[in-house]
Amino acid sequence: MLGIFNKKPKGEVVKIKIDGMHCTSCSMNVDGEMEELDGVISSTTSYAKQTSIVEYDPNKVNLKQLQKVITDLGYKVI
Repeated sequence: MLGIFNKKPKGEVVKIKIDGMHCTSCSMNVDGEMEELDGVISSTTSYAKQTSIVEYDPNKVNLKQLQKVITDLGYKVI
């Protein structure tokens, strides 16, 4: 039974192209805001690659909501 508690939730994965990030703080801001959304399992953002890879539960959050987080921070979704 203990093995049940070790399972990591699985969700949909999306790669979002972002324009306007200049440093690691930018990518940390995106990740922090993404992970505040109910339904986001993980967010890994790279300012060098200008991308964010987000794992999320599509029953709780959708792509438009993820994109809104980015635009609300002042970046552009490509």
